Amino acid sequence: MAEDYYRILGVEKGAGQEDIKKAYRKLALKYHPDRNPNNREAEEKFKKISEAYAVLSDPEKRKQYDSFGSDQFSQRFSQEDIFRNFDFSQIFRDLGLGGAEGDERLFRGAGRRGTFTFRSGDPFADLFGQRRPEYYQAAPQKGEDLHYNLSLALEESVFGAEKKLALQREGKVDEISVKIPAGINTGKKLRLSGKGNPGIQGGPAGDLYLNINVQPHPVFAREGNDIFIEKSISFTQAALGTSIDVSTLDGAVKRIKIPPGTQNNTRIRMKGYGVPALKGAGAGKGDQYVKISIEVPRKITDKQMQLIKKLADEGL
Repeated sequence: MAEDYYRILGVEKGAGQEDIKKAYRKLALKYHPDRNPNNREAEEKFKKISEAYAVLSDPEKRKQYDSFGSDQFSQRFSQEDIFRNFDFSQIFRDLGLGGAEGDERLFRGAGRRGTFTFRSGDPFADLFGQRRPEYYQAAPQKGEDLHYNLSLALEESVFGAEKKLALQREGKVDEISVKIPAGINTGKKLRLSGKGNPGIQGGPAGDLYLNINVQPHPVFAREGNDIFIEKSISFTQAALGTSIDVSTLDGAVKRIKIPPGTQNNTRIRMKGYGVPALKGAGAGKGDQYVKISIEVPRKITDKQMQLIKKLADEGL
């Protein structure tokens, strides 16, 4: 986890520029290498407070830091970015310290991502004597992964679909096309390689992860790879048997038989009318089930009442 620049300088997040400058002056005097010869710990502390000041004293950099937070800011900005075009000379002169213009000596930054070098007018150049350690380019890093919550209709999750997404990345909107595989369900993730944030120092872009959420359907329900639908029949249809029309998720209508004596909550299987197995899942296509509910009439005529009583007398 990256260190908090406000904490390094010992100021509140809402501190004004003058308070930040005073805090830096105080710490710079305390930890400056000229006052702490051969003290590696003081040298590292001085570099940290200088980096914090370079960010918090610049309104635009501070705005970016407050927006991204310390961790993301440290991923997006190298120390070269932080110190580029920044002038500490006036502060150092006020403190009676080094920082002469035109000095060609090198400063080696012990940063988060390798080393960096300043030349010509570098205010740090006098701070570390004549040391000239090697300079090398920061290592490339993969960009940040992005996550996107994608809602699908039940039909889209079962049969597959192609969706267009508008993603806002680095101040601009990118439109990408996504192919949704048939059989996907809530809780699954799709990874789109290289569709995340750009890499750092020439590194590869991050990935985009789509978190799938299938919306409820007004008629059908899904459990695993099976589809369920409810149908109501009358008492006489349940007792004597009948045939009914049943819709399927693809829009077709199939006629199925209801056997005599069918009980309430009976499930009748329609083989192969369920969800295809997601690629690589190993299972076959699911089925559709018709859940039967038997309607009991709330109102009946006198004639119907007499007939029912006769059936009751017969033990039905």
